[in-house]
Amino acid sequence: MRRPYPSPLFFAYSFVPGNNHVRWTETPDSHVFSVVLPGVRKEEIRVEVEDSTYMSIRTVVVEGEPEPARKFSRKFRLPAMVDVYGISAGYEDGVLTVRVPRVFVRRGFFIDPSDLPPSTTTQALDTARAA
Repeated sequence: MRRPYPSPLFFAYSFVPGNNHVRWTETPDSHVFSVVLPGVRKEEIRVEVEDSTYMSIRTVVVEGEPEPARKFSRKFRLPAMVDVYGISAGYEDGVLTVRVPRVFVRRGFFIDPSDLPPSTTTQALDTARAA
């Protein structure tokens, strides 16, 4: 029998079509990750953000319970300009949906010159005057 896709050795990171159960879509206001996890209980799912850069979705063993019906672990690099504090997740009918809202305004910051050491302030003023 011929496979509809070539050998798994041709795909990087052990990606094989049909075994990828994550769907990543973009809406105007967020990124949406949908993960098919049939038979897994809500308590066995962990969604974690690391260093505001990576999001991992995995199944874990709940203390005193047998192993999850399915082992799953994926790590994603989050796109730029997202609100990591606004991430929300829901699990319904075997599908985990994680929403990562976009940020449309860059958050700037203001440095008060009185907070700078005197030598830095003088150097900055001298450089500005020379230009």
